[in-house]
Amino acid sequence: MSQTSDTAARRPTRVRVPHLARWKAEGRRWAMLTAYDATTAGVLEEAGIPVLLVGDSAANVVYGYSSSLPVTLEEMLPLVAAVARGTQRPLVVADLPFGSYEASDAQAVTAAAALMKAGAHAVKLEGGVRARDRVAAIVAAGIPVMGHVGFTPQAEHAIGGYRVAGRDDAAAERTVADAVAVADAGAFAVVLEMVSAPVASRIREVLAVPTVGIGSGPDCDAQVLVWQDMAGLNDDSRLSFVKRYADMRGVLRGAAAAFAAEVEDGSFPDAAHSFDA
Repeated sequence: MSQTSDTAARRPTRVRVPHLARWKAEGRRWAMLTAYDATTAGVLEEAGIPVLLVGDSAANVVYGYSSSLPVTLEEMLPLVAAVARGTQRPLVVADLPFGSYEASDAQAVTAAAALMKAGAHAVKLEGGVRARDRVAAIVAAGIPVMGHVGFTPQAEHAIGGYRVAGRDDAAAERTVADAVAVADAGAFAVVLEMVSAPVASRIREVLAVPTVGIGSGPDCDAQVLVWQDMAGLNDDSRLSFVKRYADMRGVLRGAAAAFAAEVEDGSFPDAAHSFDA
């Protein structure tokens, strides 16, 4: 066997859109986390996370904006490239940021193509019935699309803030219609954000494609969280649906404080961390 073929044989199989369809048919649930850099993406790959989202939440956790609205396509591209370069197996999905797809189908396809050129394997966009033409246009261009309905953060000001979707009959029907619209337009999966659990369960049964929950109860095919929320790096406790699996903020703070203390008292670097002449 040649060195090239041997390397190819050892390379992990990349998760693709058809895998997710098969997992739904098999009843297999899966996890998705956000990632914005090569190092973190690599760790999440080692943990077995099959799908990574380069989310527009980078606006908050990477760039320090107060919402997801200011982040631009140009700011997203290097993050997508880093995550793609840092992994071999996960499916890398990239968010289309606010302002990059609303004006026209042509604008949406151009922005989606830029994310794919940066290394993404699929794109995600927000909106239900209102976004179905955009979804269809991007899919027609040969680019896989993940939909996003329920609470859509890019429309926060139009919605009137953080609101759970589907709590009354009319809202439930609108949410179901939104999910069906993007799936019918060709989306390979649909994120359900802050959708009431009964409505999310109903959508899962209605759609042939996987549903990805975030604050939408247990009856989704997959679940997604921002990794900094999941790992306890953020100290924002507003989101009641976030479960923190570690205290990474405390760990990092403690490590930095220990480093500073050793530098100040002269105990670092010691002989073990220095070079001989």
